[in-house]
Amino acid sequence: MTELDRRSVLKAGAAAAGGGLVLGGPFQGLVAQAAGAVGSAPDFRALRAVPDQRDGKVRLFLPEGFSYRSFDDNEVGATLTEGGAPVPGRHDGMGAFSGGGADVTLVRNHELPLPAGGNTSAFGTAVRTPYDAKAPGGTTTVETSLQGEVLRSYISLNGTLQNCSGGVMPWGSWMTCEETVNGPDVAADFTGITNKFLQQRHGYVFEVPQGGGAGNSPIRSAGRFAHESVAWDPQGKALYLSEDNFGFPSGFYKYVPPNDPQADGYLADGGELYMLAVKGAPNANLAAAQQHRATYQVEWKRIDEPDVAYPYTPGTDATTLNDTALVHVSSQGIAKGGAYFSRLEGTVYDGGTVFFTSTQGGGPAETEFTTTVPGGFGNGSGQVWALNTRSDTLQLVFESPGPMTLDLPDNITTSRRGTLVVCEDNVNDNFIRGLSRGGQLFDIALNRLTSAITGLSRSDDEFAGSTFSPDGHTLFVNIQAKSGMTFAIWGPWERIGV
Repeated sequence: MTELDRRSVLKAGAAAAGGGLVLGGPFQGLVAQAAGAVGSAPDFRALRAVPDQRDGKVRLFLPEGFSYRSFDDNEVGATLTEGGAPVPGRHDGMGAFSGGGADVTLVRNHELPLPAGGNTSAFGTAVRTPYDAKAPGGTTTVETSLQGEVLRSYISLNGTLQNCSGGVMPWGSWMTCEETVNGPDVAADFTGITNKFLQQRHGYVFEVPQGGGAGNSPIRSAGRFAHESVAWDPQGKALYLSEDNFGFPSGFYKYVPPNDPQADGYLADGGELYMLAVKGAPNANLAAAQQHRATYQVEWKRIDEPDVAYPYTPGTDATTLNDTALVHVSSQGIAKGGAYFSRLEGTVYDGGTVFFTSTQGGGPAETEFTTTVPGGFGNGSGQVWALNTRSDTLQLVFESPGPMTLDLPDNITTSRRGTLVVCEDNVNDNFIRGLSRGGQLFDIALNRLTSAITGLSRSDDEFAGSTFSPDGHTLFVNIQAKSGMTFAIWGPWERIGV
């Protein structure tokens, strides 16, 4: 996800042909058409205005035969069913589980930043003890029907910061990621808001069981950095992690826990963290435009110090720069030859492959690596990568030739048929796109929100948190904005190749 108001300075330069080590590889069928111009979609994929089943207003354009219902619209004062607290805003990453008292249990992030002057938790009315009483973020859990009718909703984690995305774990947990390194031991970030009111360090991964009862202890060995999302490899028994370091190169990581979470039912702290590197090409710049089907053999560089605490005096502004903390982990991997990426965001595991997005990847190469790049590190319109976790082979799945094709891909999931479902996060019209295993990109949904208060267009609000119900019937997705909202979308998925 984009950090707050940094969306206003995003660049979307056109992707150009560039260097890459072309080896063929296991993903040729998926990327066969990806690098060329995308042809016009068949007529049945044309989008049309569809009224919301909640109140009849048109909020989305969808293919023929599709329906949807919105819920937890906090612009109009939605409340949680347990405790009666307002639904927090900035709905973000989300995972869907079976079980509970409804068709689907959703665990949903809220990417809430630190407000000026400090604050008690936005979830402060909850009975749960917050990780940090001065941090407003966390997760809510929602039990719903396949048509988006909420039966139960409650706080499942509180006292965290900027909970961006995460990942569904096969043992029944949601991993939620903090996209920040704020804490009382570092100076203010780009917002200029002091961190001195915070009581705990941030920048971690937390585990949230689908049925609630989450602990509030971070998995510190998985690193303190600007986390975005995670994906679990059930065969290799490793957690893959993306980093969205807006102004610096981002790394792609692997966390190997000291336990077997599939047997124990939880992910333990105390494991080892590694950063991806390209074999034979130290510091390969994969943020730059690549050749069609660029494929690389990769290896993993151990991060010796994944967590860090800086000295500070409570109640005063820390002197350690926020930028110093942002690159604490990545600089260790880069020093050992780790690869450069641009703003890695969504990740998803599917059949031995971890797919992940690079939001501003694919453009002319950046030349500055040691200072914050004001418009964000990366000059392209976006890339989709695939890592074969068995062979440690990385391949470029899709590189956007410009914003009219795919504009800043963010969260990603897969359908039962293996189609990639990609959320856009740009400052123009935002789509949900489908990317078929044959390499065809097509439209699934278009944001046509207007504010219930001002009547102004909200079509630039980003989609986030795309996740299918366990039976594949319903796609749940969020609008990530101060006024958040969740949608349940259903229809003849097989007819449009999803």
